[in-house]
Amino acid sequence: MRTVPKPATPSVLKRTAEEIVPVYHYDGRQKVIGDYLDTHPVTGLLIARGDTILFEHYRYARSDRDRLLSNSMAKTITALLVGIAASEGAIRSIDDTAATYVPELAGTEYGVTPLRALLRMSSGVAFREQTYQPDDDIINFHKALLGNNPVGAIAVLRQINTRDAPPNTRFAYASSETEVLGLVVSRAVHMPLADYLSTRIWQKLGAESDAAWAIDPTGQEVAYCCFIATLRDWARLGLMLANDGAWNGQQIVPRQWLLDATAVPQDSYLRNTIAQSWGYGYQVWLLPGERRMFLLLGISGQGLFVDPESKLIMVQTAVRKLPVGDPKSPEAMALWYAIVAQYGHR
Repeated sequence: MRTVPKPATPSVLKRTAEEIVPVYHYDGRQKVIGDYLDTHPVTGLLIARGDTILFEHYRYARSDRDRLLSNSMAKTITALLVGIAASEGAIRSIDDTAATYVPELAGTEYGVTPLRALLRMSSGVAFREQTYQPDDDIINFHKALLGNNPVGAIAVLRQINTRDAPPNTRFAYASSETEVLGLVVSRAVHMPLADYLSTRIWQKLGAESDAAWAIDPTGQEVAYCCFIATLRDWARLGLMLANDGAWNGQQIVPRQWLLDATAVPQDSYLRNTIAQSWGYGYQVWLLPGERRMFLLLGISGQGLFVDPESKLIMVQTAVRKLPVGDPKSPEAMALWYAIVAQYGHR
């Protein structure tokens, strides 16, 4: 792991005098949030609005001092760093190809893919990531970075070299595409991702704890996963996103980048991705409904829900036995939409 240091002084998170008790409907009956915690393997759940914590609970002997694994919630962090690097001119255009910044990918399908397509999981390069079972490409890819005999990002990405579709025409979720973006950012800004994240986001957020990011044997951060942070610091990240990139008295992520990242046209191929009305932006899931809401999502029950209209967020870490497809997992969506309905006001 590479450390992402906290700043000298954390930003202030207030706390409501009385903890909220959301009510929601699921599986044909009315439930309260305690029912949700009792029936799901949630390690931490925090709800906040504006700058105020409304609910914060830990289970399974976790506490507010424990750092919790993001899984693919880290993908959105990588995309935020792309946006910041572009605003600083280190990345000249997201229509540049990956090989423009990572010459080792020249002559490969990923190398000729524009960054915009990679941000949207639309490279068109063949990569299977659906069940997280041994026949999925993601399993061998992950082993090549963090397994017993790892080779590192460049070596494994050069081996993924079959094209199924032109860039920017077809959505297909692939962690390998985020890994390419991570390489692009670190090369463009001439520093490790963790250091860039620390100076551009973590310090400015006023995080209260050091975070950390797993690295492969070449020292490259595993950009698609494996970022760890405390629940309240995940909440700070979410509140910054809910404020369109502004937090702790400054604009941390360019506002227009976040607006572009979290909205796609209704007739786009980026709609109806994994379910009806679900969209995909720049490494972030767009939730169904009339108002703009989005979700940082990781396997096994990790999620950071964001509603910019009301500045409301919910972050959950969990230890589901199934990485995806747990029959109970839609209950988190039911809880979130009920929270927005009951507390989604300024």
